[in-house]
Amino acid sequence: MSLTARSLMQTDVETVAPDDEVSEVLGRLARVDFNGFPVVEDDEERPSSAGDGHVVGIVTQHDLVHLFQTEDRTLWIPIGLPPFTETLTYAIDVSWDDLDLGIDLAKHAGRPISEVMTTDVVTVTPDTDLDTILDLLADDERDINRLPVVEDDRLVGIVARQDVLRAIRDQRVESKR
Repeated sequence: MSLTARSLMQTDVETVAPDDEVSEVLGRLARVDFNGFPVVEDDEERPSSAGDGHVVGIVTQHDLVHLFQTEDRTLWIPIGLPPFTETLTYAIDVSWDDLDLGIDLAKHAGRPISEVMTTDVVTVTPDTDLDTILDLLADDERDINRLPVVEDDRLVGIVARQDVLRAIRDQRVESKR
């Protein structure tokens, strides 16, 4: 049996909307065990799961943490309003001499995801074969960790590197039996 995106993908996909704020998405990333969200848009209310919208971008930890990257020191970013009940587990470099840091953090926290997301999203269809998926995930020029699966211009699932590795491992185990 040949593996395709349909057999590899997770269909319960957490997404964000283009108008979600950076601070909200950072908070959500701090609570999940993956490092990015497809950005989906729909004519109606904000999509809550796969199949509800079309992919307009992707936003990753790197995209968001990069907003606060400066030099010299480490800063832990608090989430929410005082008292900060949650903190992000990202250490980033910050110059303590930068008096505008607090203003910059506040300025970026309210920005919409549409301003920081990657819009050139690599997607696959449910029928994309394993070899193509491997080529995309192993591309030397792009650091792709997950591939949104799109059918009829709608998000129907996502294939992460872990999904592919797990499937290959399972296939190898099965062939040894």
